[in-house]
Amino acid sequence: MFGIADDSVFSDFMENELHTPCPRKELDGRTIYVSQELRMPREWGAPVLCDFGSAMPGDIEHLEDIQPNVYRAPEVILEVPWTYSVDIWNVGCMIWNVFEGGSLFTGLDPKSQTYRSQAHLAEIINLLGPPPSSLLARGRLSHKFFSDEGTFHAKDLLTDQIPLEKRETTIEDAEDKACFLRLMRKMLQWEPEQRSSAKELQEDEWIRKNLE
Repeated sequence: MFGIADDSVFSDFMENELHTPCPRKELDGRTIYVSQELRMPREWGAPVLCDFGSAMPGDIEHLEDIQPNVYRAPEVILEVPWTYSVDIWNVGCMIWNVFEGGSLFTGLDPKSQTYRSQAHLAEIINLLGPPPSSLLARGRLSHKFFSDEGTFHAKDLLTDQIPLEKRETTIEDAEDKACFLRLMRKMLQWEPEQRSSAKELQEDEWIRKNLE
């Protein structure tokens, strides 16, 4: 969601409600109001992360299957115990989606055209290269997708590795593009421990430059 830097949106709404109250009814001891649309603000604020309906404490390890398919972090797919760093992977995928107009990963199996975990892992390998053995050793499901030597079972899904530099197509300024890609690499790492924390990302040069 986007914040609203134009407070007149709310004052106009209140004035309208005072002079022309919206329809309402009482039901089971509570008042139900007919929704009214806010007008478009003259000035937008900063983006705001929201929807914490599935939030849970991240200072303990989890194994639950979480996240929309295209945003699933590697440790979620492999059933490596996960914590706060899964959200960092999410943010990286979402920022790419917003700026590039498409998802980095789809997870679509070319034969069935449905989401498959092995297809998703293949896309991550095609971007980041093979996962480190230290990550695979921690995954309860690693054996489903990789041999004991770390060889990916579904080799037919692998293509030539295409780095982020060749996938980024919307930022024209060379310096800005380099900063953006550095930000992406801070978040899109196989190993959760290698990803930057939210506090570290707050100081990232590309984020600070765009907030200013």
